[in-house]
Amino acid sequence: MATEAGSAQRIVVGIDGSAESVRALGWAASYADATGATIEALLSWRYPAEGGVNLPGAAPKAVNQEVGATMQAALNKALTEVYGTDAPAKVHTTIAYGHPAEMLIDASKDADLLVVGNRGHGAFPGMLTGSVSMHCVNHADCPVVVVRGTQ
Repeated sequence: MATEAGSAQRIVVGIDGSAESVRALGWAASYADATGATIEALLSWRYPAEGGVNLPGAAPKAVNQEVGATMQAALNKALTEVYGTDAPAKVHTTIAYGHPAEMLIDASKDADLLVVGNRGHGAFPGMLTGSVSMHCVNHADCPVVVVRGTQ
């Protein structure tokens, strides 16, 4: 675990704007309230390349600025749904460029707990667990909680 004796636990929550990710943030908020943990709400994105191949690196500057504003709005909306207008100071937000599963697994290296929704925007109807949550369960460096919603 990433914490030292006496320091607060760190929870990373995957956010993608879906109802499932908002439920995951709500679960993490309750857990953090009970344990005194800090939360990092992480939203990642990547620039789709031609032919479906996603190249490493950054998107063009104009795209980066526009998408960054959209991603921040999605994070703010999730925080508002869980906390109202006053998110606690122990909640931090991060927007990362890269595949969501890779970014969450990387963040899990310094986390005590990773929390994800059971599926996000890319899920096919009827799927019980999405590809990002399954990838996190199989590869994260800390315990993973997969929060299920209503069907």
